[in-house]
Amino acid sequence: MPAIPSPHFPAGIQTSLRQHLDKATSGTSPAVAGLVYSAVNRDGEIIFNHASGAKGLGIADPMTLDTVFWMASCTKMITGIACMQLVEQGKLVLDDGRQVETIAPELRDVKVLEGDLKTGFRLVEKTRPITLRMLLNHTAGFPYPFDDPRLRDYSLPIGFDEFAGNTDDVLGLPLVNQPGTKFQYGVNIDWAGVLLERVTGLSLDQYFQKHIFEPLGVKDIAFFPTRDMKKRLAYMHRREKDGSLHLSDHLYRFPLAERRTGQPEDRFCSGGAGCFGTPVEYCKIIAVLLNNGTCPRTKSRILKPETVDEMFKDQIPNLPRYRNTPSESAKPHLANHGPVRPATDDTETEGWGLTFSINHRKWATGRPAGTVNWEGIANLFWFADRDTGVGGMIASQIMPYGDLAVLETNDAVETGLYQGLAQQAHH
Repeated sequence: MPAIPSPHFPAGIQTSLRQHLDKATSGTSPAVAGLVYSAVNRDGEIIFNHASGAKGLGIADPMTLDTVFWMASCTKMITGIACMQLVEQGKLVLDDGRQVETIAPELRDVKVLEGDLKTGFRLVEKTRPITLRMLLNHTAGFPYPFDDPRLRDYSLPIGFDEFAGNTDDVLGLPLVNQPGTKFQYGVNIDWAGVLLERVTGLSLDQYFQKHIFEPLGVKDIAFFPTRDMKKRLAYMHRREKDGSLHLSDHLYRFPLAERRTGQPEDRFCSGGAGCFGTPVEYCKIIAVLLNNGTCPRTKSRILKPETVDEMFKDQIPNLPRYRNTPSESAKPHLANHGPVRPATDDTETEGWGLTFSINHRKWATGRPAGTVNWEGIANLFWFADRDTGVGGMIASQIMPYGDLAVLETNDAVETGLYQGLAQQAHH
């Protein structure tokens, strides 16, 4: 059964948070078909939980707390935890490029893309080895095709399809920067997952189940959803430029398609974007980060406190990410041009830990500086605030990334969440 919210969280605030979510999903043409929000504290208590609207636009099935979402890049944090477990055991090393190239000779041989359509493209040698730390903090040099117009141009006339489940579309990409010189979001964490699979001899799916999900009592997160999970799957939507919303084919079909042959372990587990699951279950993992690496419910220690500290430390202090830097989407049907919502101050920066973003300033919602967060391309957003001891996730299934209706609802709920925590602290 889905977790019941903590009785201590102010009832009036809970009502108001539900209203924010229901406002987005109600009416004859709702802004969002359906949303689920879950918030957890460092004791592992769900302090707020609400499923609003329908699983799909015009679908009779209501959204429920056990509706399954494609989590996309929310997977990255779990891959980061898995890799850091191996770092603790000495099986992987954060700063040993030779080890990386021994485990994955492809990363020894990968070239750096230079040039453009007009002058012609060329592939040049890289000047230094790629390390695991570079993969986890997105400074290895790998891009995403949807995020890098130059890579998109290089791939033409055939193109890359990063969500087709073909390993070549993910692991066959060139670098677009010399390793260690620039932050660039990309398939780096898919490569970290490959290193883990080769060192452990397990698929990422098997590893997650055995070393993360079982110890935490997580039942409803997987790379290859069971039939039962697929029955509970939320529908995918597309937002048109005029703001209208409609149902669409699922973007990440390959793990959902029935196969007559081939076992799941023969299929690609995308450490950067492959997991399906529920926000309530994801919050169990967030609670481990809030509680310094130990599950507050099962008492299983997943990571050492100093490992969590390292993950939360800004890994790119010399390469800050300016929130207002314009970024051209290479595939506007997958992601909106950035910044989706500009910061009020052009100097505002964010850092990057080991697999997630770090905000350097307090947010208007009440989220303090040092809070970590990330997202999934189908408009899911999570955060973990160790200072206050709270984290949460909002989940939708809408393309393209950067949906204002979801972002604004998320902000309203998060603001209320912090108000509720402040009220709770006064009593």
